[in-house]
Amino acid sequence: MSDIALMFEQIEEFNDTITERRTDPDPVVRASVKYRRPISVTTMHNIRATLRHALNMAMRQDRLIDFNPAAVLEMSAKTRPRPLVWTDARVRSWQEDYRSYREAEKQRRGGRRVDPIDAYTSVPRSSPVMVWTPAHTRLFLEEARRHRLFARYQLIALRGLRRGEACGLRWKEVDLDGHSLTVNWQLVQLAWQVHEGTPKTDASVRTIALDTDTAQVLRAHRQQQLQERLAMGEAWTDSGFVFTQPDGNRLHPQHVSDQFLWLAYLAGLPPIRLHDLRHGAASLMLAAGVEMKVVQETLGHTSSAFTADTYTSVYPQVATAAAEKTAALLFGGEGDQAEPGKLISLRS
Repeated sequence: MSDIALMFEQIEEFNDTITERRTDPDPVVRASVKYRRPISVTTMHNIRATLRHALNMAMRQDRLIDFNPAAVLEMSAKTRPRPLVWTDARVRSWQEDYRSYREAEKQRRGGRRVDPIDAYTSVPRSSPVMVWTPAHTRLFLEEARRHRLFARYQLIALRGLRRGEACGLRWKEVDLDGHSLTVNWQLVQLAWQVHEGTPKTDASVRTIALDTDTAQVLRAHRQQQLQERLAMGEAWTDSGFVFTQPDGNRLHPQHVSDQFLWLAYLAGLPPIRLHDLRHGAASLMLAAGVEMKVVQETLGHTSSAFTADTYTSVYPQVATAAAEKTAALLFGGEGDQAEPGKLISLRS
């Protein structure tokens, strides 16, 4: 029991170390934890569940122990943060905090330059999981259109692929004429090493329909990649991936996330994680009236109950439409969906 408790105490100490080093004035210290993420409460619960299962097997099959200490270990309650939309009020509040944070950091560093992306991602948000409005997403895609891998971002924003699924997508799984693609593989980052494997669950292996515009964007990307291949000649690596480095080699998932943050910053948008772009795709589908089962299958969720519990309250117009339809049943009126909130420019 004490060994297991000690393990989780060390995890919490590891988290504290990351948090402290991320705010250290020494850039070398900050760089030492650049790609290290704190272990979340949810992950710690998953670690305990795996350990508990292994110890249960030891009790039942090998009779090595007669007591499972992982079953009685007390841990913090596991809560899954709900996605929140970047409303006008939340954007204004974040803007004020962002300006104050940059000024305070500049003074703390004696007038030295503050890394804009560090400041951009360090300011607290209303929730760890934030979602852009449709207007925000349109502005991001306009900015990302200049990037050589623009098709990747449109695919995630509209079809909700996970980062690893987009990085691991191969051309042999894409049917441009049939407007569909199949998710069979993903690239996973463990520490800094990249590993190739199957998607998270059986439900994650799926075929996704493509809209006409996204299919055209992918077709243009294919032509661009063929031009890059001709330019590289024998130096080209034929990896078969849809999204690659200029020499054909596979992408590193962390570089994809870094590029996304930079593009979002350049677009003057409030910050979200790359994975939150997938959340936005789910919310967009629901706001457009797509059936819950279709959204679940597109995202690769195991159950539609999880999809409904996570996303149905994200966009205000979804709840407003439900209220209007309910009133229409009683009074016989016709309800209209609320218009998405107007975009606030973050450029200063």
